[in-house]
Amino acid sequence: MKIGNVELKNPYILAPMAGVSDLPFRCICNDMGAGLLSMEMVSAQALLYRNKNTEGLLEIHPKEHPVSLQLFGSKPEVISEAAKRIEDRDFQILDINMGCPVPKIVKNGEGSALMKNPKLVYEIVRQTVNAIQKPVTVKIRKGFNENQINAVEIAKIVEEAGAKAISVHGRTREEYYSGKADWDIIRQVKEGVSIPVIGNGDVTSPQKAKEMMELTGCDGVMIGRYARGNPWIFRDCLSYEKNGTVPERPSLQEIKEVMLYHGKLQLEYKGEYIGIREMRKHVAWYTKGLKGSAKIRDQINHVTTYEDLKRTIDQIGYCN
Repeated sequence: MKIGNVELKNPYILAPMAGVSDLPFRCICNDMGAGLLSMEMVSAQALLYRNKNTEGLLEIHPKEHPVSLQLFGSKPEVISEAAKRIEDRDFQILDINMGCPVPKIVKNGEGSALMKNPKLVYEIVRQTVNAIQKPVTVKIRKGFNENQINAVEIAKIVEEAGAKAISVHGRTREEYYSGKADWDIIRQVKEGVSIPVIGNGDVTSPQKAKEMMELTGCDGVMIGRYARGNPWIFRDCLSYEKNGTVPERPSLQEIKEVMLYHGKLQLEYKGEYIGIREMRKHVAWYTKGLKGSAKIRDQINHVTTYEDLKRTIDQIGYCN
């Protein structure tokens, strides 16, 4: 799969997730074989104001390639200028967020709220494409609500404006992540444009990834929530595509080793105070379904050092 001049390693893509797809987690998903790594979304406005809190979000590890950097905003001149200022950073693709459903984002006319304004969508993409050399992509949803299902219209506008690919989440903004994702809208988008289309929503397994591609014709599959605590899903997708088999579930020892490695990366890039606290949610995801997971989730909220983390992880066992 190719996006502009960027060749992806495979069609299985880590979705951009605020507070999740940071550098440590991306490195792990890269090790597991993800074909493209998406960064957490960054405010274009904050970049222009040189907000110091955004710098950490822009950090990229040399080994995590290809990687997509995602901006959000609502003003064409702001997004395009922010893209221009950071183009020399070590990312390969610039993605524009038009799918985030979070109220504070939508209230500002950003994220999925942009789907209500096709003319603005065109200007944002056009100006950004003209501002930088790197390929520009866009992430959208099915529509804003059930009365505004316009993913196909927006996709055509995005293509006309010069975007090199589009990702489609099969839910409206009002649905958030509830109910079942509508894969048929992904098929409709694929049939309506000639640029690569990436499907997103309810890919819970390698079998589901293959099913989405077969039913929709999409070029790539974006995996978000089901990669949390399970970066092995990328390894599994590659295995299933290659030989039709899914590897056995990772052993308890492997899960522990990945958690500890994840913890070390968190400390290395964020320091002990922030790194350990951010590991709490990851440990809860990693240990889901394991013996004593409820107790582990309670204990992990009191962990403050790497030594505490290691002691807690050492106690984990499988469910009977």
